[in-house]
Amino acid sequence: MDAAAVRDDLSDQSRAVLDALIDARPTVWIPDRTRAEEQAEDSSRTSVGDSAATALTPALIDAAEERFRWFAPLFEQLFPQTRAQGGVIESPLEKVASLSRALGEEFGEDFPHDLWVKRDDALAVSGSVKSRGGIHEVLEVALETARDLGVDLGRGPSVFLEDEVRERMSRMRIVVGSTGNLGMTIGLMGAILGFSVTVHMSHDAKAWKKDTLRASGVEVVEHDTDFTQAVHAGRAAADADPRAHFIDDENSPSLFAGYAVAGRRLAGQLAAASVAVDEGSPLTVYLPCGIGGAPGGIAYGLSTVFGDAVRCVFVEPVSMPAFLLGRLTGLDDGIAVGDVGLGALTVADGLAVGRPSGFVGKAVGHLLHGYATVTDDDLLRTLAVAEAAAGLRLEPSACAGLRAAGRFGGDLGTHVAWLTGGSLVPDEEYAALLEAGRRLLKSR
Repeated sequence: MDAAAVRDDLSDQSRAVLDALIDARPTVWIPDRTRAEEQAEDSSRTSVGDSAATALTPALIDAAEERFRWFAPLFEQLFPQTRAQGGVIESPLEKVASLSRALGEEFGEDFPHDLWVKRDDALAVSGSVKSRGGIHEVLEVALETARDLGVDLGRGPSVFLEDEVRERMSRMRIVVGSTGNLGMTIGLMGAILGFSVTVHMSHDAKAWKKDTLRASGVEVVEHDTDFTQAVHAGRAAADADPRAHFIDDENSPSLFAGYAVAGRRLAGQLAAASVAVDEGSPLTVYLPCGIGGAPGGIAYGLSTVFGDAVRCVFVEPVSMPAFLLGRLTGLDDGIAVGDVGLGALTVADGLAVGRPSGFVGKAVGHLLHGYATVTDDDLLRTLAVAEAAAGLRLEPSACAGLRAAGRFGGDLGTHVAWLTGGSLVPDEEYAALLEAGRRLLKSR
């Protein structure tokens, strides 16, 4: 990819954003919504491989919600923290006025007073935004596999705990490529339902995540390459094994549907809290973004409820602004951060993706309000402030949305920072991250 040629095709405003990306400077981009919608229409008419994106409908979310409901009695057995919700795997929504004030003081910006956090850091199974999508596809594969094996599903989801069924399920393999959190979810959920699971992990993945998976009986294949190459290696391994199902983080409607359920559930939580959302009182949601699947699904789910009254913002590390780069240039997965000299390792391992999902870009790119990039130092500072002001125990990736909330300004409507990851981080690892953040606070 010729970066100079890409730059020549952009408007002056877009060139300024690209220059900021190339320099690894924190930046904000609010695209022209009309132009984005026109690009989406052009893409749907001219792209050959985008059937997955164009096939997305609210019915896809309905089906995902029904699978979650069917498995709810099993989740009540497996995850005691879900019993109060009847086996629903969902995270709380909490208002954090004290945190908003503390962030404003730390960064010298106007953070929204009406700031809430979506606590996916505490979500059951793997404590991350990846949980619902990964769990959903594993559930879908489990049901299909059980039917193929002649398992009597009329006995309910607890059938997957029976030794005979588990022995038969173990002959089938689930394969995925991951930087960490998706692999954690799929590995843990797949093992629980009896599958053999192989997770191909990129060089960004944390050692403790690999150790957690191995302790659960999951095979971990380590790569000295980035996320994209780990995904390709996983896909090749699955293609060579007739008993394997590959979960494709780049192009999976099933993952997307699971994530979209979260958008609908947030709408329900806001209604329960008597929070009104309309064009005069919009909802702004700040979403950490890696390849784009989880935030894209959430954005789609929210759009089916709120339409133009929701404003979704994708947030990425300055070294890995893959989704923003793909949307800014109009190339989606046709360009990678390495093509413009970026791609350094980041503490936000869950967001360490060099090439975005073209499927997600085409599916929801026109729905998004804006994009932001954040530095590793700011993520660590936010982590320290979140612990001090609100007692939140977060991974750096989970801090991306919080940090970006001060970059868009204003108190119009309701603002939600979507958290992801933290509750499963080993104490020693978290202590090191917290100390790094505190040192940065003291150095100001």
